[in-house]
Amino acid sequence: MSSFWHWWVVILTVVSIALITWLLFANRSGAPADPEQTTGHAADGIEEYDNPMPYWWFLMFVFTILFGIGYLIAYPGLGNFPGLLGWTQLDQWQKSVDKADEKFGAMRYKYLAMPIEDVAADPDARKMGQRLFANNCSQCHGADARGSYGFPNLTDDDWLYGGSPEAIKTTLIHGRMAAMPAWGSVLGDEGVRNVAAYVLSLSGRDVDASQADAGKAQFDIYCVACHQADGTGNPMFGAPNLTNGIWLYGGEPEQIMHTLRVGRNGVMPAQSELLSEDKIHLLTAYVYGLSN
Repeated sequence: MSSFWHWWVVILTVVSIALITWLLFANRSGAPADPEQTTGHAADGIEEYDNPMPYWWFLMFVFTILFGIGYLIAYPGLGNFPGLLGWTQLDQWQKSVDKADEKFGAMRYKYLAMPIEDVAADPDARKMGQRLFANNCSQCHGADARGSYGFPNLTDDDWLYGGSPEAIKTTLIHGRMAAMPAWGSVLGDEGVRNVAAYVLSLSGRDVDASQADAGKAQFDIYCVACHQADGTGNPMFGAPNLTNGIWLYGGEPEQIMHTLRVGRNGVMPAQSELLSEDKIHLLTAYVYGLSN
């Protein structure tokens, strides 16, 4: 805080306290000689007696003023003045962190030293992981982790980037940026219909055979680089398996054609800036345990 603003705060605060104190004492009056004396104010035939403020009420105001002055002397509040006790928010935060680390540090390092598979089998660790999931992941993946339109189901065995503990932890730490290119301008409307028919046939759906055959030729040109020749996908790119009937954006012909025509872009936010190492370790174990 600059010197100007320091003195601005100090002067404004001191003057305010002084004016409040003056106002309190200037308006204090003793009991009138005539108990029936009024202030002269009347409303609807009701007159206001000229009685003083109750003494206990007056003392309460005095106490609040004295308390405020004492607080500003002991704690920071007057510009850059640090207060006689030297209290700071940072020190208070650090004390809270140290206290928590003293209480939970041993448990934290215990789980960090354990393989994720073992952590996933620990009932207490699963409870902590469930709370972390509810606070940080359920908004997209749902409270039951079964996902929704555009958000993967974490309880099955279908993983875009792999379901190993290492792959899940990498996803949590660094996030993922998925991109399905738009092919509408390349394939044209007929090509989009044909490739959609072929993609549906990969998971055993009934389709027009001639459309599927034509779509396979285009699939082999444009799609195998990511989804592989057999359509089983590639976790390295996050390219989904097209043969298991699991669809992130819906498996109806119109939805698949829309995906082909305009593409898809999915984002899994990186959690490394939000969650500590031990929390990511517990969360990885919880997510891993959902499908194992």
